[in-house]
Amino acid sequence: MMRCPKECGKQWRPVQGKLEWKKQKEEEAKEEAGKKREEKDKRRKKGKMMEIKKVAKEWEIWDEEKEAAKSEVEAKKLVPEKF
Repeated sequence: MMRCPKECGKQWRPVQGKLEWKKQKEEEAKEEAGKKREEKDKRRKKGKMMEIKKVAKEWEIWDEEKEAAKSEVEAKKLVPEKF
């Protein structure tokens, strides 16, 4: 076993031939790329959810304003102008 401080920190790893070493590096790179993709997907989903929540809030506010306007019109109809 040989210590590889550059590649793996303070861990001990068995000495491997160049081909095996390249394969291992490629596998590690693929794993890291997969993790990065997952993180990006999570961020995108989170961003989309935030946008959806904002739109839903806007709709709720718009609906409330619309209901308030309707109730004002109805109140004006019910209450005589000269009271």
